[in-house]
Amino acid sequence: MDVTNKAGVISDIETNLADIALVSVLPDKIKVNSLSILENRLFFVGSSKREFSSTEYDSSLFKELTLIYREKGSATRMVMEQFIEKKKITVLKQIELTSNEAVKQALIAGLGYSIMPLIGIRNELRNKELQIIPVKGLPVKSEWRLIWLKQKKLSPVAEAFVEFTKKNKHQAVANHFGWISHKNFKP
Repeated sequence: MDVTNKAGVISDIETNLADIALVSVLPDKIKVNSLSILENRLFFVGSSKREFSSTEYDSSLFKELTLIYREKGSATRMVMEQFIEKKKITVLKQIELTSNEAVKQALIAGLGYSIMPLIGIRNELRNKELQIIPVKGLPVKSEWRLIWLKQKKLSPVAEAFVEFTKKNKHQAVANHFGWISHKNFKP
């Protein structure tokens, strides 16, 4: 198992270094089979040390804050850049880090703000280290998916894993990620 950014994952699939990958954004240059697993929602997030009103901000808020990006090749960065481009936001100050964990720690330390997937910040929200700042147009939604090359003949083990995932994904999502859609969870 290797945890890396989207560009690395797609390269590994393309060059047969990996049989199967988990991605939140489908590749556009290679043909893959995919199996939808779980909705992915990305929110604007920052340290809980600064107070924000509970009203929804427009995207001009981004102009006055330091934004923390993932590295080039990251799907999270791609989603963030697409949002910023779509809203025609001018970014004045930015920091770039190479993992969601590094971004989280920088946010907790109060170094800036970022667009992050909800799935990775549950504990920090629960512990009130981070907060979701309501911004019009967010959350951005995608889906976590298993992918593999269309023309690839999967090994028996990889095929069994795909079949097991198809059969058990709903129960696994309910057991481990049910909090995402739970009515008492307030992002």
